[in-house]
Amino acid sequence: MTSSTSSIVFLFPGQGSQAVGMGKDLADNYPVARRTFEEADEALGYKLSQLCFEGPEEKLKLTEITQPAILTASVAAWRVLQEKGLKPDFVAGHSLGEYSAHVAAGTLTFADAVRTVRNRGKYMQEAVPVGVGAMAAILGMTLDKVREIASDAAQGEVCEAANINSPEQIVISGHAGAVERAIKLAIERGAKKAVSLPVSAPFHCSLMQPAQNRLAEDLGALSFQKPSCPVVCNVDAAIVASAEAAREGLIRQVTGAVRWEPSMRLLIGKGAGLFIEVGPGKVLWGLMRQIDRSRTCVTVGDEASLQKTLEQIAAS
Repeated sequence: MTSSTSSIVFLFPGQGSQAVGMGKDLADNYPVARRTFEEADEALGYKLSQLCFEGPEEKLKLTEITQPAILTASVAAWRVLQEKGLKPDFVAGHSLGEYSAHVAAGTLTFADAVRTVRNRGKYMQEAVPVGVGAMAAILGMTLDKVREIASDAAQGEVCEAANINSPEQIVISGHAGAVERAIKLAIERGAKKAVSLPVSAPFHCSLMQPAQNRLAEDLGALSFQKPSCPVVCNVDAAIVASAEAAREGLIRQVTGAVRWEPSMRLLIGKGAGLFIEVGPGKVLWGLMRQIDRSRTCVTVGDEASLQKTLEQIAAS
């Protein structure tokens, strides 16, 4: 178990971690979590809480609903941890999760964040017509090799490394034809596995430029504060400590790669021993097991995982 002197990191999940029922358990048990969902409903002007708790799944999968839904479930879980007296030394979030991290650091208000990510989802969806773009996960191949494959597969189209998730998993993004060619090349050149992902748009590549331009206007109009605790910025795998750097990082992130593995290595280098995935799913927990198994990683998404995590911390 991690020693009590180790730094605590709160990690916030991104798109793909959604599930019908997320946040309901905490909302039933903790008024602060229930209020978080009510606040989101009010900010958005529709019952996001109902979609999170009851579905239908098809609706929860729509990017402009998924993004505020995961943010809200994550912030609800974070607020419960806060009530329990747990404070992070660092925060980080995967893509969309970086907004949750900034809410936790006080950089952005929750209402501003929830409205912004709804628009972010909408802009990303509208940037590229359905079917034109694609994403694929390449397993068991180095970043240099994946970049080489992406470049060879492009043939005048876009094909780029989009998520550098772990030593074992890199996601590519771009035009559907180029991504298809990259999958074939990756298999030929010795990847353990190369599979297309069930996504609605090619995130984190230059095809997202129209979405980035629209989001930049929205973010430019918002009030950002200096983060109250260090936030790791995906696109640079670096700590942001000013309001302006936070805003810039969120803008560049739309077309930029999510440098998750380098971000986690940065935190490990700073003495982080306990990583808590705050929100739905276990995606980041799984990635940490691939990055460094010697670190303690736990999750808080419902009452059972919350109690288990609190017991583990108390025992350390």
